[in-house]
Order: sequence, then C-alpha cells, then structure tokens
Amino acid sequence: MLKRNLIANYIGQGWAAIMGIAFIPLYIKYLGIESYGLIGLFAVLTAWFSLLDMGMTPALGREMARFTGGTHSAISIRDLLRSIEFVAIGIAMLMMGGVAASANWLASSWLQTEALPISVVAQSFIVMGAVATLRFFEGIYRSSIIGLQRQVLFNIINSTMATLRGLGAVAILAWVSPTIQAFFLWQGLISMASLTALAITTYSILPCSERRGQFSMRALQGVGRFAGGMMGIAFLALLLTQMDKILLSKLLTLSDYGYYTLAAAVAGSIGILISPITQAYFPLLSRLHAIGDHAGLIRVYHQGAQLVSVIAGSASVVLLVFTETFLNLWTQDTILVNRTALLLRLMVLGSFLNGLMWIPYQTQLAYGWTGLGIRINVVAILIIVPAILWVTPRYGAEGAAFAWVCLNLGYVMIGVQFMYRRILCAEKWIWYQQDIFQPIVPAIVIAVLLRWLLPHPVSSMAQMLTLAIASGLTLMAAGLAAELVRRQVRIALTSFFHPLEGK
Repeated sequence: MLKRNLIANYIGQGWAAIMGIAFIPLYIKYLGIESYGLIGLFAVLTAWFSLLDMGMTPALGREMARFTGGTHSAISIRDLLRSIEFVAIGIAMLMMGGVAASANWLASSWLQTEALPISVVAQSFIVMGAVATLRFFEGIYRSSIIGLQRQVLFNIINSTMATLRGLGAVAILAWVSPTIQAFFLWQGLISMASLTALAITTYSILPCSERRGQFSMRALQGVGRFAGGMMGIAFLALLLTQMDKILLSKLLTLSDYGYYTLAAAVAGSIGILISPITQAYFPLLSRLHAIGDHAGLIRVYHQGAQLVSVIAGSASVVLLVFTETFLNLWTQDTILVNRTALLLRLMVLGSFLNGLMWIPYQTQLAYGWTGLGIRINVVAILIIVPAILWVTPRYGAEGAAFAWVCLNLGYVMIGVQFMYRRILCAEKWIWYQQDIFQPIVPAIVIAVLLRWLLPHPVSSMAQMLTLAIASGLTLMAAGLAAELVRRQVRIALTSFFHPLEGK
C-alpha cells in the first residue's frame, strides 16, 4: 500500500504542481506583475485560513489513520467527522465576513499599489476571502481521505481539479477577461466543485454504521489535546513560513512583492516534491507506533528520510546550480531572470533545509508529541521576525530570503537535536550521515561537474536538454548513494521484470 500511495502521490501532486507553476508566466503576461502579487497574497491568505481549523484537520487525518488500525468504530469516526464539520461551518462564516469587512482597508492602507486601482484590489480581496474559505473546508475531506489511505482516489480528484484550475484560468484570461477579478472568480467555481467531490468521496469510502454521524462534544474532546498542540505548531509554523510574505507585502511595492512571490512559487516546488512522501509515510508511521512495532518504525523513518534527500535534494541541487537556465526556459523573460535568480537560489536552499525536517516532524506527530515543535518555533519566531524587519529595509527581498536560509539551517543543526534526545535516540548520526550526506554530496558533485562540462545553452531545446541531463544524472547519483532507496528500487525492478522471483 505504501508503494502504491507514494506513486499515486507523486503522479497526482506532480501534475497538480505542474498545473500550479507552469502557467505563472502566462498569468504575469495577461495580468502584470502587480496583479500577480495579489495571487501571492491569496496563497498567504489561504495558508492563514488553514490555521483557523484549530488543529482539527490534522487531528482528523491522524484519527482516520488510527481507524484503519482498529482504534475507532464506524460510529465514532463518523461522529468525529460530523462534529468537525459543524465547527468548521461557523468558522467559515466568520472568515468570509472578516475579509469582506477589511477589504477596503487592506487595499488602501496596507498594500503599496502602483497601477492597480484601489477598488479593483478591494474587490479582489472579497473574492479571495470566499475562495480561501472554500479551500479551508476542502481540507477536512482531504485530510480524511489521506488518513484512510485512499490516496490514489484523492490524487485523481486533486489532479483533475488542478487541471481545471490552471488551464481554465489561462482560458478565462485569454478569451474572456484578462482581469484579476475574473481569475479569482474562476478559482471560486473550481473550489466549489472540488469541495463537493471531496465530501462525496469521503462519505462513500467510510464504512456503514448503525446511524449517521452526529455532533459530539466527547468526540472533539477526544482529539482536543492533539488538536491543540497541532494548532500551536501550525500557528507558529505559519508565522515562520508566511511572516516574511506578510511583512514584505507592507515593506515592498506590490511589483517587487510579485517578484518575491515568483521565486517563492518555484522554491515551493521543493515542498511539493516532499509532500507526497510525508503524505504516504505519516499514516504508516502512526500505525506502526500504535501497534508498538518500533523496529518497523525506525526502518520506515530512515527510508522516508532518504527518499526526501534523494528526490528533493537532487531537484534542489539542480535548481541551485542551473538557476538561470531554468528561469530562462520557464519565463523567456530576461528581466524576470535577472530580478529573481538570487532570490530563487536562496529560497530553494532554505526550502530544502526545511524539507529535511519533514520526516522527523511527521514522526513526532505519530508519537503524539507536539510540544517540541511549539517550543522550537517560539524561539525561532523571536529571532526571525526582528531579523526580517531589520534586513528587508537594508537588503530588500534578498535579505529576507537569506534570513529564511539561516532559520532552516538552525532547525537542521540545532532543533532536531532535542528530538533525538527523547525518541529515536540512537538514530541521530544515521540520519545525518546515511539519510542526508550520503545522497546529497554525490548529487552536488555531479551537478557541478555538468555545469562545468556542458556548454551554456542558448535555445529552449538546449536548455531543456541540459536540465533533463542534469536532473537525471543527479537523481541517479543520489539514489545510488542512498542504501535504503537503492534497495527498494532493486526490489521494485526485480518484481517488475521477474514477478515470481520478486515474490
């Protein structure tokens, strides 16, 4: 099941990522860099709205995974789902009303617009609030389907909606109305369809029970402690990952903010590469912990960590070494390349360092341990927020990106030490040596050699070929150097070419 879910996650989320990133140059072409800055703010708003579920969504996903291990009855899990739905409805109404009431103030007093009329920005905020609310509600059913380990089905729905969201937006801008309001209205229509599909799917795959789910305070109290911890972690994590974007939306012009958003979108692809891994491994880690299989949990932990280093690490190395080649191929815009190259390098490095912590973090959650993440993030916020406020007026967006790198380097070098003092105590140096350095160092060597050996590509075909060669060889080098990944690939190939021998 793990292999099937992992493959489905990569195909589904990979396609969704392509749909989300590939059309950004076209959005900028039709809307302009300033309007694209509003799309970046929409992503920030959606992220902050996810916090308002008060930790219920990740708690629901964990309980759905535990349900597959026999810790819930069909009635109790349906009661938990219905209870969270009731709470979410109330929160959603407050969310939409709050954004609508503050739209004019945000447009006129917070943002530094240059060409966009204030009225257009205010209207965009109102629609953004409605769409972000729908995305918030989608999270309940998304988490349920993933927790039930029906990830193939989830990815079919997710990739379909991503296709409609991306291709449809380009069609709307090209043939109907090249305005930011039209863009967000289309996003709202797709979110309504996505919410409906996810809700129907969730209830269809839950087992039948003697009665329908009912609101239950006991059900909410049962996950209250974990949800509270998750809410604290989510709040602090959002401050750390989104505070730069919030502050920069005030400190920079909307055009400069658009360039920062562009770099952040590409760097976010590193997280997209890691998300399918953690999405597949977290339910398994939770189940192994629930049944007391410590040896199995350690094996899965290192396997997941090595997979992160191989896949996300090789991609990060290629982006760091071939930054201008990638940007030239993707945007075909010299101004965008020159303005975002350094930003992209810094943000990719920070995102990769952040990604190395995802498997350790998921393991902490599988143990039900949320306190460490809260304490570490509190300290990090006390450092990063003043740092951003100090460096941005002096060094611009690049200064904020460098602060992001330093923050995540601190997680890898310092923060993780506290985890290994309590859980997986004997695994720390294995994580550093076998899970990180062994795959990453060969990837760096291969990428740097290719940059030196290959001629500078000028045409789009040459750029594409250069990136393909670099990506393939770097991935191969990292995969061959990671023992557990290499073993899994060998088993998979043996099973494929010699089915009887594989069994």
